[in-house]
Amino acid sequence: MTKPIAKHLIIEGHVQGVAFRANAIAVARKKGISGWIRNLADGTVEILAQGDAGDVDGFVQWCRCGPRFADVTGLIVTDVFPDLSLESFERIRDR
Repeated sequence: MTKPIAKHLIIEGHVQGVAFRANAIAVARKKGISGWIRNLADGTVEILAQGDAGDVDGFVQWCRCGPRFADVTGLIVTDVFPDLSLESFERIRDR
């Protein structure tokens, strides 16, 4: 297995109330990505995604559009250190 990479994402736009989190969880799990997702009080969605570089990059690309009813207007991506304790991709408590 290659060394995992990790990305922190903030997704802006109409991304709450459109099943963004549920769809992102399904996509991440299909790609074998671990991490978490949550809604933020300012209307954005925050994600930590880690795994194989190709899989994470593909997931980031998916986040640029999101599910059918989402309207992504901005995506902030930051490289972070992987958290090797994460074993799955889950929804965590909103902030």
